[in-house]
Amino acid sequence: MCQFCKPPQALEATKGCADCRASFCNECFKLYHPWGTPRAQHEHVQPTLNFRPKVLTCPEHDQERLQFYCKSCQMLLCSLCKLRRIHTGHKIAPVTQAYQTLKDKITKELNYILSNQDMVLTQITQLENQLSHCVKEIMALLTDRQTMLAQALESSRQRRAEALANQVAEKRSLLEHASLMAFTQELLKENDPSSFVHAARITHNRWDGLPTLLSADNTDVCSQNPKTLDCYLSFWQIAPLAPVIDTQRTLAYDQLFLCWRLPQDSTPAWHYSVEFRPAARWGWQRLEEVTGTCAVIDRLEMDSVYVLRVRGCNKAGFGEYSEEVYLHTPPAPVLNFYLDSRWGLHADRLVVSKEQRCARSVPGLSLLQDADRALTSCHLTADLLVGDVAITQGRHYWACSVEPGSYLVKVGVGLESKLQEWFHLPQDMASPRYDPDSGHDSGAEDSSDSPPPFSFLTMGMESGFTNGNGPSSPTGVTYPLPPRLGVCLDFEKGRVTFYDAHSLRPLWEGPVDCSAPVCPAFCFIGGGALQLQELVANRNLNVLSEAS
Repeated sequence: MCQFCKPPQALEATKGCADCRASFCNECFKLYHPWGTPRAQHEHVQPTLNFRPKVLTCPEHDQERLQFYCKSCQMLLCSLCKLRRIHTGHKIAPVTQAYQTLKDKITKELNYILSNQDMVLTQITQLENQLSHCVKEIMALLTDRQTMLAQALESSRQRRAEALANQVAEKRSLLEHASLMAFTQELLKENDPSSFVHAARITHNRWDGLPTLLSADNTDVCSQNPKTLDCYLSFWQIAPLAPVIDTQRTLAYDQLFLCWRLPQDSTPAWHYSVEFRPAARWGWQRLEEVTGTCAVIDRLEMDSVYVLRVRGCNKAGFGEYSEEVYLHTPPAPVLNFYLDSRWGLHADRLVVSKEQRCARSVPGLSLLQDADRALTSCHLTADLLVGDVAITQGRHYWACSVEPGSYLVKVGVGLESKLQEWFHLPQDMASPRYDPDSGHDSGAEDSSDSPPPFSFLTMGMESGFTNGNGPSSPTGVTYPLPPRLGVCLDFEKGRVTFYDAHSLRPLWEGPVDCSAPVCPAFCFIGGGALQLQELVANRNLNVLSEAS
């Protein structure tokens, strides 16, 4: 109400004066702010009972304006408060500077909130949708189980009701023959044998037609052991047991191939969750809802160790994790090639598969004809197979396996021109059983200054391989024969490294001449078989085609 109207004629205030710190009606405002006087220049505001001062003054020092801001105490100061010892060493700035700083900070935060408001609302909507979807799934699951439980209980009730009805019917049929029972009781009182036999003969025939109380089918259903509730709750499935990873089929090559199976006593799994991570870092990555018992993982880092595990899921939820397995990825990109049998091929003893990824050497007629020479002078015939690629740059890795029953198979790399020169015609060579350097052939017998034109590791019936450095090293180091052999060629450095392809453990490293194109090479001495490692990408396509 107007603070200057005399009661009881006080009117409602329409204006307020910030200088007078009072509220006025229209008439009183004109009366106390006459035109042409300094009062007419007063600032008028909305009527209120709490007027904010036009200039903030210090509460401790009257009429002193608050011109500074202490950042340490976060309070406004006047010029006198600034000189007090309590603010010594504090960060004090003019109030205009603090105003601008705080305003920019608040504006920036507000703009950030406004700019991300849509994203936050979208995330909230997504979470709400996920929550709603989960609730619907749980409700559907509960409804399904409730229906199955009701059906199981109703089936049990019907079976017991039918059994009870049958017993009641049989006992009622007995009661219907109560007169026969009374006659029989009177008959038992007869003492004359002839009269008893005459009457009992007819009565006995009538008893034979009645159901017996001790019939096996007439057992009281209430006395039977009722089935436990677990039998009727068979749909309460148990989560799958921890899968067992097949380490024989699991491997890391161009991609990572993981294979597993469930224990025999495990409940079935609807799908699986495959988790993997680099061994040097935490944070699992996942492949969700894998329907088969194998998975392919790509986009992996080279020359890294990965940890893998898998678990199954069904209606009861996720089961336990399998044991973690560690796989080492190849040290270089995998080179895909096929066998090229243009040099040194003898159809009677060397056969290449249709896919050109497998070769088998069988001692043929020519070797049998030279059997006397082979046995007396210990000579055998060598045949060469090379890859259909020529490497001119970069680092490359490939793997192969040699059949355990092979006599001798040399695996390695060499200059394409030198391999043609050395193996263009079948070469007779001394049997490696009598060669002191039968393991590592460096091709460097002629010159020790330049790198050798080719480098091989020999695998075969010795169940191992020996790496030497030429005739000067008659004794080498023998390692166990790995199931798969890996070869890594660094063209720029002119180095070749042989690995155990399963564990990626280096077996031997040496130089090789890379001044011209280099190709993978394989040399058969006697009978044997060799299989190039199939790409995981091709294996995945085969698995999918078989499943379909």
